[in-house]
Amino acid sequence: MRGRHRATAHRIADWIDARTSPESVVGLGGSGRSRGDAELLELDTQTRRSFARRGMLVGGVIVAGAKILIGIETFVAVLLTFNGGRLDLYTDSDYRPLMGTVLASLVLGTLTSVVASFVFLTPQFRWFISVGPTEPADDRRRDAIRAIPRRLVFADAFGWAVAFGVYALVSDVRLVFVLAVAGAFGLAAVTSGCLTYLFAESAARPLAALALRGSSVDGVMHGVRERMVVVWVVSSAVPMVGLILMNVGRGLGWVPPAAGSIDWATILLAFISLTSGARVVGLVNRAIADPLDDMREVVEATRGGDLRRRVAVYDSSELGVLQAGLNSMLDGLAERERMRDIFSRHVGDGVAQLALEQDGELVGTNTDVAVIFVDITGSTAFAADRDPRETAVVLNAFFSIVADVVHRHGGFINKFEGDAALIVFGAPASLEDPALQALSAARELGAELSEKLPLEWGMGVAFGSVFAGNIGARTRYEYTVIGDAVNESARLSDLAKIGYSPVYASRVAIEAAADHESELWQRVDRQVLRGRAHATEIHAPVGLLTRPDPPSLGSVLADLVKFARPGERTVKP
Repeated sequence: MRGRHRATAHRIADWIDARTSPESVVGLGGSGRSRGDAELLELDTQTRRSFARRGMLVGGVIVAGAKILIGIETFVAVLLTFNGGRLDLYTDSDYRPLMGTVLASLVLGTLTSVVASFVFLTPQFRWFISVGPTEPADDRRRDAIRAIPRRLVFADAFGWAVAFGVYALVSDVRLVFVLAVAGAFGLAAVTSGCLTYLFAESAARPLAALALRGSSVDGVMHGVRERMVVVWVVSSAVPMVGLILMNVGRGLGWVPPAAGSIDWATILLAFISLTSGARVVGLVNRAIADPLDDMREVVEATRGGDLRRRVAVYDSSELGVLQAGLNSMLDGLAERERMRDIFSRHVGDGVAQLALEQDGELVGTNTDVAVIFVDITGSTAFAADRDPRETAVVLNAFFSIVADVVHRHGGFINKFEGDAALIVFGAPASLEDPALQALSAARELGAELSEKLPLEWGMGVAFGSVFAGNIGARTRYEYTVIGDAVNESARLSDLAKIGYSPVYASRVAIEAAADHESELWQRVDRQVLRGRAHATEIHAPVGLLTRPDPPSLGSVLADLVKFARPGERTVKP
């Protein structure tokens, strides 16, 4: 039940908020919220000029109407005070109402404040109309736009001074009544200035969003504390001071005592307190809630992974500093993610994550892995006869195929070395069957390279225990694998370039994989690899076996000599 009532209250507040927001009235906002600087810059000059004219016209009418209404309320309160609080505007001949004079003075004072406001605002609106996307505001312009609410308050106060001056010169009443009107107009001026300040601060947000874009808010010009003071002044201080002055005047005999059982002057002051308080609370709520809502939306978008969103900086209080700080923090996060992405591209996602977890320590461990070494044949001669850019295109195509296949099989490309690639299965992320993953990747990679890239290449697959970890100095290190399996895969790659198949694997790798994978490989050779003391049995994928060229006499004799040495070579039948 409580939740339903709260939801209903929120809907009512949103309905009132959408119809009383300064931005929606002036036409520079959307959905009750300020437009962002990027959205405003996308508007053409004519549209911005239309918004500016509408803003000055409608805003001036609203402020002028509120000023006159506040003046009438205040003067009626003075009349009710001087007639004893009766529910009529009749007073004795010493206190003639002269309502026509009051209205004339209020209109003249309002026109004065409107003209002064236009003088203050015109340069800023001209800049708003003509500013381009590559023309950031200078410090003088930013300070002038942030000072708009304060300057409009000065213009409003000047208008009230003119209104009272006109009334005092034209009216012919006793000095005590003139002083009472002066006090009432002073309190009205305070209320009007507070409302003008809050209205102007909200309505000027589009200008502030453009002026403050791309800059930090170093200081607070209109703080949250000042806004709370405004709430207290309008809703409490002004009506209470009026009530105190009325009772003091009655006690001193300057104004007549209450004539009836109901003091309508007191009730009117209470009514003014309620209505003025509601208006100022609504404006202060918008001044504080809107920046917080904007930042909340951006934070939620960031939590969802969108680091492109930024909040428009338009507030001159501590919230504006928070808006600029949030954007700066998001810029740092975006830069960090960009650097992390670049880092991951260079070393791989697994190594990047491992480096972050280990905080860059030089650590490692012994582990069983499968290793693939794939190398292009004759790349040096290929590059010598071509433009380096053509060579780069070919190598990029080669490595792209390698990267796609390795990614599908859960491998890790440890490094690209010129025209070769070293691929590891089982480190840094462990795999359930690294030999199986490596052999299936080698078969698929061999088929794709043969089909898509008309180059000669060789690939070797080995399995064994290696050291996997960070190698180097604290100022410069890299993740790599060191062990006999790495060397064996490189030697098998060299043999595959001239062997029965472009893909060779050691018997140890075949035996380490699952049985269904070993059935897809066939033993084709047995050799003592360079740098090793014992012979290695070599297998090749059944689907990638090639018929060798007819042997020459010299090769046959060489094979016969090798057959005379047991344990060195077994030729495919």
